[in-house]
Amino acid sequence: MGPVSLLPKYQKVSTWNGDLAKMTHLQAGLSPETIEKARLELNENPDVLHQDIQQVRDMIITRPDIGFLRTDDAFILRFLRARKFHQADAFRLLAQYFQYRQLNLDMFKNFKADDPGIKRALIDGFPGVLENRDHYGRKILLLFAANWDQSRNSFTDILRAILLSLEVLIEDPELQINGFILIIDWSNFSFKQASKLTPSILKLAIEGLQDSFPARFGGVHFVNQPWYIHALYTLIKPFLKDKTRKRVMKTNASCKFLGQLWIALVKPFHLLLQFFKEMLQNLDPTCLKFPLKALLLSVPDLSTTVVFCLFPSPLVRSQSVVEAGTLKHEEKGENENTQPLLALD
Repeated sequence: MGPVSLLPKYQKVSTWNGDLAKMTHLQAGLSPETIEKARLELNENPDVLHQDIQQVRDMIITRPDIGFLRTDDAFILRFLRARKFHQADAFRLLAQYFQYRQLNLDMFKNFKADDPGIKRALIDGFPGVLENRDHYGRKILLLFAANWDQSRNSFTDILRAILLSLEVLIEDPELQINGFILIIDWSNFSFKQASKLTPSILKLAIEGLQDSFPARFGGVHFVNQPWYIHALYTLIKPFLKDKTRKRVMKTNASCKFLGQLWIALVKPFHLLLQFFKEMLQNLDPTCLKFPLKALLLSVPDLSTTVVFCLFPSPLVRSQSVVEAGTLKHEEKGENENTQPLLALD
């Protein structure tokens, strides 16, 4: 049996029939492949899209304790996509989104990129946003944990910067459907730094990202985590949903993650050769059951794309094509990033 291509099925065959009459204005700008992916994976049906949105909107009256500051079609649609068009689940997420902001008012005052705390965190690379997407169309967010200067940035400001970045990115309908990948490199993250990650602030982050934000996370990858990060993960694991726990991947066993490839960075071809050279030098021989030919075939353009794999060897900073703190907002003016996003002040 020959190697199986790792390219998504939507890039190979699209069953979309080209009937543009069925596409509502809410799907305008989406590629046919993405529309087909939304239909197959998210149960999105353009024929009943407006009815689905209205059903969620009709539930708002059941939560008079929450101030729903935005209820337009495009806004509600992102919650439906995040919950695969289960209206009750989408409404629950919508309610938690605004409730989280009501319960944490200080976090969302002056919630824009020129806020001093958010600006410092963005400059320090929290988060780094890669310009290119992976081969499933997902945006890749990178966090180098050791960059956290605790005399300069509070954890809350880092969380605010991440949430603001996601607010900007989630405006893109393609990302509402394709989602995100989060990679956290724990290299050189000290025990002293880890001691500041208390259960209360970790719970705040989990509530903000897992329970109260309409994003699809295809994976959360821990790279080079020390033993005390393992201990912290054990501590927060009860707060994670079953689906989230399954998507948190740690790089202790290189065999398990040899096939986890992410097409991410446009680099010269010699970097790709160097990557495979170093990978093969450090490879555990017991891992060679994985067909290397299939590994190579998973890269669509070897001349322009460098692929990195989640191994115990450290991620190199130069792999990022985005300067630390650069927030990519596609097809928007630079000044628009400083506008408040649902700020409660």
